[in-house]
Amino acid sequence: MVNVSLGPNVFLGIMISIGIAILYFLRDARPDLARDEDIFFATVSLIYSCILIVHGWRLDPILLFSQFLIIITVLVVGWENIRLRYFVKNLSELTDEEED
Repeated sequence: MVNVSLGPNVFLGIMISIGIAILYFLRDARPDLARDEDIFFATVSLIYSCILIVHGWRLDPILLFSQFLIIITVLVVGWENIRLRYFVKNLSELTDEEED
């Protein structure tokens, strides 16, 4: 049975979908910051968000809250990872210029 209702589970599923779309399209916007493993994580997250949207109505409030905390943590860590990639790229460019 597929029972999709508009609740907090749909909000969480859409939130993680937007986050992984940003990670996926990073390959087009900033290819120097993209990594090959980003495609794997985007695919797994897309499957996770679809499961959360379709079967999230079964979650009781404490499980829904735990999923909310997990999603927020993953999005924050992903954002920090992309920022660190940018800083490492700039640092390597600066050291390359100093060596020349």
